[in-house]
Amino acid sequence: MLSAKEVAYAATKALDSKKGAEIKLLKIDQVSTLADYFLICTGTSNTHVRTLCDAAEAALEQLGEPMLGREGHRGNTWELLDFGCVVIHVFTDEARRFYALERLWADAEEVDLAEIVREEN
Repeated sequence: MLSAKEVAYAATKALDSKKGAEIKLLKIDQVSTLADYFLICTGTSNTHVRTLCDAAEAALEQLGEPMLGREGHRGNTWELLDFGCVVIHVFTDEARRFYALERLWADAEEVDLAEIVREEN
């Protein structure tokens, strides 16, 4: 069984491998009982959002981590993948700005992803 951190990091790598933008990992265990982590990412289109979600789901499934639920919103402008300890939110840019989860969860600890994701130059 993977730890919440291992699940979050594996999902982060999967999103990064499919060129997810503005990936943020928020450690919310001190401010909520919903999950240990929220992973937030932007896709460049509705199709990219779906591709990013499929990649995260496949990566975690391969590691034996069962998904509890997957919800789509308004034609793939926002998809949510619930893995219990980690909830993944993948948005189009417009939907991400609208919902502003980073602002909503401002009390959460942002995890430094420098060693997990590729450096953008």
